Order: sequence, then structure tokens, then C-alpha cells
Amino acid sequence: MKRDSRLSGVLHVLLHMAEQDGAATSETLAKAMQTNPVVIRRIMAGLRERGYVRSEKGHGGGWTLACDLSKLTLRDVYEALGEPSLLAIGNRTEAPGCLVEQAVNAALGRAFDDAEAMLLSRFGAVTLAQLSADFHKRLARHKQSCDLEKVHAR
Repeated sequence: MKRDSRLSGVLHVLLHMAEQDGAATSETLAKAMQTNPVVIRRIMAGLRERGYVRSEKGHGGGWTLACDLSKLTLRDVYEALGEPSLLAIGNRTEAPGCLVEQAVNAALGRAFDDAEAMLLSRFGAVTLAQLSADFHKRLARHKQSCDLEKVHAR
């Protein structure tokens, strides 16, 4: 089963955007996420609706951050993406007639709910400012460029 990597990809480009002085085009962000610019525009629209990014049309336009990274959590971004499924596993059938399978579903259902609640809680505790600080520590150790276009040039 293919994993949904949109959250990881969007966090990636948001942190790159935080390092830029100007706007980042959908085309540049698409290269970083290895996807189509249309997909970027669709994803970023959900972030724009919540006030996390803004967009400008025309020459010199593109996407910029519209909020303080210390106030933006992983959970905020996850919710802006439409709350994609967190777990790749699930019950074989949702409404089984077999009593054994009902018992299995009940146990797994509780475990899945607990795991999702714990993960969402953790997402809510991590800000993009914390991710940015971790990035800057790594950057200082490796002395590499963080220029979005140079790092993701193909």
C-alpha cells in the first residue's frame, strides 16, 4: 500500500519557504515535492484558507508564509491537508457477522483509536519553529545550501 506523504512533503516545502526572502512558485515547490505544480496549488489552497500561506499572482508572485512558525503545529498542517488517514492498516470488514471477527475488530479498533489520538497529540505539540531549529542545527554541522532551487535542481 502506498503511503500518503503529503504531510511530510508540505512540511518540507514550508520550511524551505521560511528560509526564502521572496515568494516560491508552484513550479519550484513541485520540484521539491517531486510532483506537479497543479498538485502543489491544490495542497497550498488548503493552507491558504487557514491563513498559513498567501499567494500572489503574476511576475514575481508565488507562495509565502503568512504566519509565525512558532504558532503553526504539525497538527495544523495535517488538518489543512484534510486529515488524511494516519494508519495504513484496518479491519478486514467493518460490520462482520462472525463473533470472532467482531472481537478482533473491537480490540483492533481500540488500539487504532489510541494510536491515532497519541499521534495527533504529538502532532499538536510540535511546531514548525521547532523543525526549523532542528534544521538550522543540521545546517550548521553540514554547511550546505538550503536554497530551494539549488538543493532540488534536477
